[in-house]
Amino acid sequence: MSRPLARYRPSRRYLLFALLAICGTIFSAWTGLRWPSTWIAAGLFGVTSVALITLLWQPEIEIYETHLQLGRRIILWREIRRLDQTGWIAPLVVSLTLSTDRRVFLLYAGDLDSSTSLLRHLRRYSRNALLDGIPYRQAWGEPGEKPGLEKRSEPRKTLESGPQRQSSPVYRPLLRPEEEEEIERMFQRLKSVGRLDQRGSDEQ
Repeated sequence: MSRPLARYRPSRRYLLFALLAICGTIFSAWTGLRWPSTWIAAGLFGVTSVALITLLWQPEIEIYETHLQLGRRIILWREIRRLDQTGWIAPLVVSLTLSTDRRVFLLYAGDLDSSTSLLRHLRRYSRNALLDGIPYRQAWGEPGEKPGLEKRSEPRKTLESGPQRQSSPVYRPLLRPEEEEEIERMFQRLKSVGRLDQRGSDEQ
């Protein structure tokens, strides 16, 4: 078997918390023999101790390219259909729904950094799963094919390529026909006047 990409073990901080909760339970129970009201504190410490021991009892989590390993249990990434977060980040509590519609609760007693890293690994490798109800590609912001996208882009390409085409020049007259005739008559008069001036200079 190949080596895991990442390995997550319970944090020692939770072990310390569990020991403190157990000590609080024992002390509250001892004082409850004299002051019955302290039995409430003993109950609270006891529940906290059980919760912390349950977290610490969870197996080691290993991340592989092809599967997720929880102690001796192996879950293939392609079998995960849903990955839903809960309100718990540190410790981390995640719900996994498999292809057999079976739900698995992953519990990890880690600090905030390691819990965030584990959650990112789970989201990255669960390629066939809905991540909090969102498709994998959409959740990670990866581009996907959308129907009708090519059809919409065609007119835009035509508009962009339009100015690059060389169109044939169009002749547009600057003067109206009446103005052109008037200019022609004036030109003929100037020519005739020029001839008269030339004759007069020759006679002199």
